[in-house]
Amino acid sequence: MSDTTLNEAPRAAVLDAAHVGDILGALGTIRLGDNGRRAGWKAKLSTLMAIVGPGLIVMIGDNDAGAFGTYTQAGQNYGTALLWTLLLLVPVLYVNQEMVLRLGAVTGVGHARLILERFGKFWGAFSVIDLFILNGLTIVTEFIGINFALGFLGVPKIWGIIVAAGIIIAAASTGSFRRFERFSLALCFFSLLLVPVFMMVHPPLAEVGRDFLVPRFPTEAKLSDVMLLVIAIVGTTVAPWQLFFQQSYVIDKRITPRFMAYEKADLVLGIVVVVIGAVAMMAFTAAAFAGTAGFGKFTDAGAVAVGLQASAGRAAGVMFALALLDASIIGASAVSLSTAYAIGDVLALRHSLHRKPTDAIGFYIVYAGLIAVAAVLVLFGNDALLGLLTNAVQTLAGVLLPSATVFLLLLCNDRAVLGPWVNGRWLNLFTGAVIWALVMLSIILTAATLFPDMSGETIIGILGGGSLLGIVGFAGFSVLRRRDAGADVLPADRGALQAVRAGWRMPPLELLPPAQISRAKRLWMVILRGYLIAAVVLVAVKVVQIALGQ
Repeated sequence: MSDTTLNEAPRAAVLDAAHVGDILGALGTIRLGDNGRRAGWKAKLSTLMAIVGPGLIVMIGDNDAGAFGTYTQAGQNYGTALLWTLLLLVPVLYVNQEMVLRLGAVTGVGHARLILERFGKFWGAFSVIDLFILNGLTIVTEFIGINFALGFLGVPKIWGIIVAAGIIIAAASTGSFRRFERFSLALCFFSLLLVPVFMMVHPPLAEVGRDFLVPRFPTEAKLSDVMLLVIAIVGTTVAPWQLFFQQSYVIDKRITPRFMAYEKADLVLGIVVVVIGAVAMMAFTAAAFAGTAGFGKFTDAGAVAVGLQASAGRAAGVMFALALLDASIIGASAVSLSTAYAIGDVLALRHSLHRKPTDAIGFYIVYAGLIAVAAVLVLFGNDALLGLLTNAVQTLAGVLLPSATVFLLLLCNDRAVLGPWVNGRWLNLFTGAVIWALVMLSIILTAATLFPDMSGETIIGILGGGSLLGIVGFAGFSVLRRRDAGADVLPADRGALQAVRAGWRMPPLELLPPAQISRAKRLWMVILRGYLIAAVVLVAVKVVQIALGQ
């Protein structure tokens, strides 16, 4: 980055005064207005250490209790045959999270508020309400994971869950962003407990490497069941809450475009760690249950811990349970925080970890309230209700993920919001393909949940027809976009583009020109609204039927 970078204090668009100031990271500090050139590896490393946090936390937070259940289910039921899905998701993870960190650093405004400002009250309210509901259910699954881990470790359920909830609430309520990030990074470090479990179980490395690189489906398995699990892996790995969390956390950490490259490195580090953990879980579960009566009969993560103990000894089971407990705590913390940030954004509340609870009451009430309600539900809820909630979480996440990605793509092409930081053509092409793939997968997930006897041939038909429709739709979208394209073209020269970007920040919200809803965008919105209405209604009907025992 050039030394001519403008002084970054204050930020052009600021929703909370606490979002402006020194970067107080867990592992270092960068002073406000520090525009000095980072010469030499030591200076660059110290800067990276100060920036590290958002990417690691959002990625490892996604390897939560739900992920433990999904990845170990894949390993116990199908061996290492589905490892390749993790490799395919790496570019999807990076592209989605790179776009939201760019939005956060350039705009200074959270994801929910940008949707409200650029797409109206309906979509703004929708984005917050669906996030609140989905995140609330997700946090319940985190406490279910805590319960499984504590049960294996022999800790009393009531006291264990109360203490865990207290720790999660207290960690974010100190009024110090740095303390919270240090707590979170410590949890990220302990997630590496999965590596020694992998070493104790000794999965065949050649088979693991082959299945990670070469796609194949399990033999003698029902295709619809396999596809449903593949979709669950996608929904577990790429979750809507990640988008809201990363953007707001980057803003709260006071990261600006000056340090964009370092934050991207942080994101890559997080992706590497989360993929290592996912591969380890799938591989050591496959090896531990291979040739046993439990192979192909997954029940829950608690039973996986028991199986690991039987296969590789007590230490392996204990470390897996501790890793599950660790993942559930960081997941509950990050998901709750993403919700509190979003509500603070939309309702114009003070919403920063730099503030003490007395200085941001609404923000901390939302955060603590979600944790407390989830803990109470797991403490006093019956197993049937918790099972229903877990199923609803998976299905709703699959339904809502495409809409979240569509809004992300539209915002990253809004020149009033990102100016010279808007997406390039190839990034749009890749993201559009990802969105359509997510739409098809979420349709299959919803359909398979509503119609569990759906055949593999039907699934293949949906994928084939959807791919053809996607090609036709993309061609039409490209034509409409060319017609609506303005004369504002970014400099083709990389150096000139960097110079333009160096001095550009999104202006305050009240100074933004009205959003230009082109015909192409209107087409997206109509399709999206129709899809969401149909899918949510169908899921709601099915959930009610299950609750009534039909």
